[in-house]
Amino acid sequence: MGKKPKILVVGSFIMDLIARTTRVPNEGETVVGFGFSTAPGGKGANQAAQAALLGADVTMVGKVGCDIFGEELINSVKKFGINTQYIKKDPNSSSGVGNVTLEVKERQKAKNRILIVPGANMSTTVDEIEFLRDIISDFDMVMLQLEIPMEVNEAVVDIAFEKGVPVMLNSAPSAPLKDEMIRKLTYISPNEYEAADLTDVKIKRTDDGVDMESAKEAASVLLNKGVKNVIITLGSNGSIFMNHDKFIYQPCIDIVKVVDPTAAGDSFIGAFSTAVCSGKTEEDALKFASYAATITVSRMGAQPSLPNLREVIELMELDQKQCLA
Repeated sequence: MGKKPKILVVGSFIMDLIARTTRVPNEGETVVGFGFSTAPGGKGANQAAQAALLGADVTMVGKVGCDIFGEELINSVKKFGINTQYIKKDPNSSSGVGNVTLEVKERQKAKNRILIVPGANMSTTVDEIEFLRDIISDFDMVMLQLEIPMEVNEAVVDIAFEKGVPVMLNSAPSAPLKDEMIRKLTYISPNEYEAADLTDVKIKRTDDGVDMESAKEAASVLLNKGVKNVIITLGSNGSIFMNHDKFIYQPCIDIVKVVDPTAAGDSFIGAFSTAVCSGKTEEDALKFASYAATITVSRMGAQPSLPNLREVIELMELDQKQCLA
């Protein structure tokens, strides 16, 4: 994989409460499900965990509540070898939770609907991350998402930009972003719906998948705002990468049964960031990230579904052998 990258993640912790059903209830209706489980998640923690599993040296900054879920969320990322010394506990807020409804039907890909209650994630303040000014230069990349206060993300971006440290912003869940923030980013990575919210350009679908011209148009709007590189994930249609010099399309690696799509995007972003920081080209990093995300959707839960480096490499080699056979 090349050098061992050092990655700083400032982001969220969410305990996922997962209910499985064959049909999502309509308004006012009760439907009996067939399974329930819990799994540690949160976009920040998921991406940090994926990067650590793939060989990165990861430090996590965030907040949980003083409750059982908070303890479980911290212990989960500790198991991946993540530095947790900067994770705080808020005595006045509950830990974040996510209500995940997983719709599972025969001969169809599983679909999820997620409602999060951020809890302690939203109590982080700008003053509490000021210490990053002294240590941020030690890292190869900073990874951010939008499940913590926007002003905290903006402050981290300002510090990283001032110190010359690349920033990856996974702009999810969808929220307005200031142009001043966007121009300081090295990478921005919305999905197709978040990209439409940011650019007012709807990425169109075709019989063959995605209309690439509309995808390029959406990416161009973001590039014109000053971000250096744009990645737009397109679900089962793959992903695109674009900057002012090149455009890359990476098809979805559709070689597994989709069991639970939760954390697929986080797996993709964590894997791409790790690969780029270890010296891979953007094209190779996109492909590597696609294989990581493919493994993730084949398993249940957020962090429990994330693959390690050996598993990703083995799947890549297996797929290559099958293509050559």
